[in-house]
Amino acid sequence: MDVVPGYDAVLVVSFGGPEGPDDVMPFLENVLRGRNVPRERMLAVAHHYERFGGVSPINAQTRALIDALRAELDAHGPRLPIYWGNRNWHPLLSDTLRQMTADGVRHALALVTSAYSSYSSCRQYREDVARAQAEVGPAAPRVTMLRKYYNHPGFIAANVEHTRVALAAIPAARRDHARIAFTAHSIPLAMARASRYEAQLREVSRLVAEGAGGLPWELVYQSRSGPPHQPWLEPDILDHLRALAGEGVTDVVIAPIGFISDHIEVLYDLDAEARALAGELGLNVARAATAGTHPAFIGAIRELIAERVDGVAPRVAGVEGPYWCHDDCCLAGPERV
Repeated sequence: MDVVPGYDAVLVVSFGGPEGPDDVMPFLENVLRGRNVPRERMLAVAHHYERFGGVSPINAQTRALIDALRAELDAHGPRLPIYWGNRNWHPLLSDTLRQMTADGVRHALALVTSAYSSYSSCRQYREDVARAQAEVGPAAPRVTMLRKYYNHPGFIAANVEHTRVALAAIPAARRDHARIAFTAHSIPLAMARASRYEAQLREVSRLVAEGAGGLPWELVYQSRSGPPHQPWLEPDILDHLRALAGEGVTDVVIAPIGFISDHIEVLYDLDAEARALAGELGLNVARAATAGTHPAFIGAIRELIAERVDGVAPRVAGVEGPYWCHDDCCLAGPERV
């Protein structure tokens, strides 16, 4: 294996998810530990997983991403070993860092499986890595985060192609009158105001809509989980579908640009809940795939690694420059998600 001076591994950091019915409640307890979430809400979310046999697809999709990235690095370099650690389920970050320490890894580059910056999609992962390093001890490897990649041309290209595929599923005679609803995970307003999350999502929505043909679009949100009195980013996808139906719209593409894989929140909130409502409203819905293992996205990850290892100049789409998180960015705000 070629060893690159300065960095000797890649660490993929993800959310994690249950892989069987017995995992669901322990997984949710990990996710919600330390948060004031009613047990009724936890049981409701558990039901989402039960609809899919107690299995979240996120772990399988993370394995697929790692396999694709390994092939990409083997073919084009830099050739670094890839490790995987989750925040909330096995393989847990502390176990992975312990293995990396035993393997002699000293300085890893970390890819977080979220393209955007906010407390829950960026800073919290950094805190989890630091916590795992503290558990392992002073011999734990250093971990440097790759930059946020929401506006990398490869991420945009993958979402453009998937949006075009979804549009092609709409009858040709109605396609020019379709709408695009770009979705992302809602977060509390206080958290959103402490980050560039909403602005980054709007930039990606604009770029993808332009690349997919310039149809009218809106940025909407899904998967809200906070108490009713706490303001979160809106509008919700379900409210948006009702509004579109009220305007006489017949066809809508739902493009979950806020996610990089089709995990449980995409499957339940969009493919089950939103699609069911759309059927009641008489709306025809075509759902675009997430970036997943699209070759342009996997190539983008390789470029992010090469930026650090080889000093390759960052590539960006649109008007914003490359974005690296800094020490005081993406604070949680008064209440955590």
